[in-house]
Amino acid sequence: MLLDDLKDYLGFAVAGNFANHLGEAGEADEFSVIKTEEKDAPKGMFPFYIKGHDSFLGTYPICDEVIYTHGRENDNLQVEAEVALICDFIYENGKVKDIVPKYFSAFNDCSIRIQDGNKLSTKKNWGENTKGISQDIIKIDNFTEDGILNRYHIASFIKRDGIVHDYGTTSAVKSYSYFFKQLKDWMIDKLNTQEDCGPLEELTQFMTNANEAKGILIAAGATAYADFGKKNFLQKGDEIFVYVYDAHFHSFDDMYNDMCGMDTFLSKCSKLHQIVQ
Repeated sequence: MLLDDLKDYLGFAVAGNFANHLGEAGEADEFSVIKTEEKDAPKGMFPFYIKGHDSFLGTYPICDEVIYTHGRENDNLQVEAEVALICDFIYENGKVKDIVPKYFSAFNDCSIRIQDGNKLSTKKNWGENTKGISQDIIKIDNFTEDGILNRYHIASFIKRDGIVHDYGTTSAVKSYSYFFKQLKDWMIDKLNTQEDCGPLEELTQFMTNANEAKGILIAAGATAYADFGKKNFLQKGDEIFVYVYDAHFHSFDDMYNDMCGMDTFLSKCSKLHQIVQ
């Protein structure tokens, strides 16, 4: 799969799928109006790319090498380290009937942190090259607790002025609030029923041309932040690293050694490396 293939996918993301992330991102107050059936359930979904849409959402934002600030550094840009699920889906009679995760990759759902009362999607796509995905795309054997994804962890870092800093807390993929079948069933329901409320939008409006899409790219939710990530926003020249790695084969030290230029062979890892420009 090539990066250009994803131009024909719908792009959606899950909000609030890791404990503490919304609070650390300064978004908890905006989301307080949204009630969930379960205490730890994600808050909802939002679009970040809809091909052909007559708004900012029609701009393809994904790149594997750079993040462009487009002059918005003062709007507080933050990395959001996530797992991206590259999925097939079935859409019939105006409804999403099924979502089938086929591949996964490291993802940076880079975000603007201004609190302006606008919809969350407006802070997720501010032009070309404002999102990141690794081209180390890994096939999903099966999307259950018995599959390979259950062994993977997410780690993220910033290298600034030659110094490496933890940016997000290293987290097991299985520690998402919702994942595997629970997440899949929840996403199908949200794509069909989510209404306009607070920072989230009614979603069926973005599915009108769903039958023309090759698939759906889903960012499953961002990890909580390490101390540096809580206090430091992106600057031009920063290097972003997001790893989704098999913790049965690789250690945290392997990621650190890789960033420091040592000869680390990451055989079971999806690595994203971007420079802020």
